[in-house]
Amino acid sequence: MMLRAAEAICKTDTGRQRRDNEDSAYARAPVFVVADGMGGAQAGEVASRLAIEAFERGLPDDGSPEERLANRVREANHQIYERSRADRGRAGMGTTLTAAYVDDAHVAIAHVGDSRAYLFRDGTLQRLTQDHSLVDELVRRGKLTEEQAAEHPQRSIITRALGPEPDVEVDTWTYPARPGDVVLLCSDGLTSMISEVTVREVLAAHENLDAAADALINEANEAGGRDNITVVLFRLEELGGEDGSGEETMVGVAVPRAEADTDGEVENSPTARAATEARGSSAVAVAPPPTRPALQRSPPPPRTRRLEPIPPVGERRERRFARPLAALLATVIVLALIGSAGYLASRQLYFVGTNAQGIVTIYRGFPYNAPFGVPLYETYYVSGVPASTIPAPRRAQLLNNNLRSQSDATSLVMDLEQGKISP
Repeated sequence: MMLRAAEAICKTDTGRQRRDNEDSAYARAPVFVVADGMGGAQAGEVASRLAIEAFERGLPDDGSPEERLANRVREANHQIYERSRADRGRAGMGTTLTAAYVDDAHVAIAHVGDSRAYLFRDGTLQRLTQDHSLVDELVRRGKLTEEQAAEHPQRSIITRALGPEPDVEVDTWTYPARPGDVVLLCSDGLTSMISEVTVREVLAAHENLDAAADALINEANEAGGRDNITVVLFRLEELGGEDGSGEETMVGVAVPRAEADTDGEVENSPTARAATEARGSSAVAVAPPPTRPALQRSPPPPRTRRLEPIPPVGERRERRFARPLAALLATVIVLALIGSAGYLASRQLYFVGTNAQGIVTIYRGFPYNAPFGVPLYETYYVSGVPASTIPAPRRAQLLNNNLRSQSDATSLVMDLEQGKISP
């Protein structure tokens, strides 16, 4: 059996609380990609766009579908990392990326970050990816419940992304597919605002994928729309199944939010302006099938995962806490999170304390020491305010080592220096 993406929809929306859209997407069968950029001064837009450009060049001819996707992800990571090193204004920029490839009777997935892929089949929704985020790691280890994770103050901290490091680890899977399956790729602007139950209900209520995409975005905005929302949907059918001709019609649309010019600056291209003006409308163009000799060769048998329905929250909790080794491995898990997955998260966390001289200081990282006294933080900024000048009650409120964002910590210390916060 040969499958194709018979219907594809790609839509993006800025949301209700963001001024700019740092998401980018690509949908040209058999490849579909969502990228959610991060970084100030439009750097997130550049990062996500660079990631999409890597896929616009097509996949390598050699290797399994998983390997071909992963190669493009690593190439995108290299491009983003090098751009951030060459332009200090975009230092530290990065992006999530989730890509899908339709291959015969399978869908291959490559994934980094907290964007997601889902498969909707016969009224059941299955998540195909695992978030690379601090709270999701804790949920998987049984340290947080789903409800706690949804409200956790660090729920937006991701532990893996393209760009911050010269090398990136790419998760890949291959799943069996069948005609009628609908695959959803989305940025976390959707899943951070609405539950998987709501996603399933919307897909079940809308046979038309264009209407389904609109409804998903509307639901996320109605819930607050705190982030950019990008949705890619495609439906699978057997090749030649509708008209019997055996000819494959490929539907493709790319939604870039910004493009980088030769000087590395972001310009609003005609494509990007059109997408911005549409604010969620899709531009779908019929394109001829790409010429890929490699697709006609017999690929090696894919490494497949059996799809299982997402169980109810209560059932998932029972399964987690039933793991017999959970308690014994708790300490090891925490250390592993801090030492490995927590490293990237620590680059986005700050706290305010004092240095050895008693001066108010901003630190980046976690306010802890690893075994053998190795600090998990570094000095970010030393102010000109001695902590001794702040009365004890006020000092306890300000210098409490609570984790903060960069802007929050910087604003607090600047207000101290400028006397806007009364001692």
